[in-house]
Amino acid sequence: MSVLKTQVMLVDDHAMVRHGMAMLVNAEPDMEVCAEAEDGGEAMAVLEAEHQPDIVLVDLSLKTLSGFELIKSMHILIPALPVLVVSMHDETVYAERALRAGARGYVMKQEPGGVLMAAIREVLKGNYYLSEQMRTKLLNRFVTGNTESEQLINSLTPSEFEVLHLIGSGHSSQEIARLLSRSIKTIETHRANIRAKLELKDGADLMRYATHWITAAH
Repeated sequence: MSVLKTQVMLVDDHAMVRHGMAMLVNAEPDMEVCAEAEDGGEAMAVLEAEHQPDIVLVDLSLKTLSGFELIKSMHILIPALPVLVVSMHDETVYAERALRAGARGYVMKQEPGGVLMAAIREVLKGNYYLSEQMRTKLLNRFVTGNTESEQLINSLTPSEFEVLHLIGSGHSSQEIARLLSRSIKTIETHRANIRAKLELKDGADLMRYATHWITAAH
């Protein structure tokens, strides 16, 4: 008698990365990749047109829709669908934001395949998955409470949050526009909104704040 396998959907804009994850998943006796998508629009189309997977693995850096926005959209479409973020972005900076968007866990791409499989199984049980370091950080924050600075950061939209991180990493508006597949005008609008929400005077003030914030997050 054939055993029903856990259906896993992959969303990543790099075909080679999807191939590698698919090999790991399909090597498990009780799992198989049922669908793949390279951007947010394609992922939503698959979920709307095809059967529902048991879990979705999502990268945060996608071409047409930020991973954060995709997670929110998937959560609205299928509230009970578990989502696990698999990203190159630093967990200490992005994991909390991903959980707030609706993800159930966060794994960095440089982790061994065994960690990814353990994370998938943990999330499928209905639990959250984070590294030990990140769990400790969140627990400490819960005990001590959010600072005023963290409360201001939390007021940013997912797109503004991504832009702030890239500013802090030393990228220009042109580079950010290219990395996020957005227009320079859109990035400049995000910068203006970030300055207003974080109560910063000008671009130089924003650069200092973003750089300090990135350093403090690590």
